[in-house]
Amino acid sequence: MYRNILIPVLFDDGHDTAASFKAAQLLADKDAAFTVLHVMEDIPNYARLEILTSAIDESREKIGVKLVDKAMAISGAKPVLINGHSGRSIVEYANANEIDCIVMASHQLGLSDIFLGSTAAKVVRHANCSVHVIR
Repeated sequence: MYRNILIPVLFDDGHDTAASFKAAQLLADKDAAFTVLHVMEDIPNYARLEILTSAIDESREKIGVKLVDKAMAISGAKPVLINGHSGRSIVEYANANEIDCIVMASHQLGLSDIFLGSTAAKVVRHANCSVHVIR
């Protein structure tokens, strides 16, 4: 069905990465390309002044290693680590890279999502391609 699939991932217990990977593989054409993406949220300038640059670099490096490990679950998947606002960055990456399907896990909706909106909800609203949300 899809030839270029983006799988955004988080490193927490609330999002089922394995289920996202399985769904992506089921939705994929025979020669589909997979990209496993993690967005590191930008640190506000007022907070950045209090954090050592080396600590930020070390955190990015550790996340990069985890991302590569996660991506190995799908043969040939490309790990990509970017900075930005999660929802907006996922949509921008998909648009810039001719992604035809985004498969992402979502946490259970709560009251805060009514006021703030979850990343998955933002991606569903703004993506120009198909989006499959896994719960």
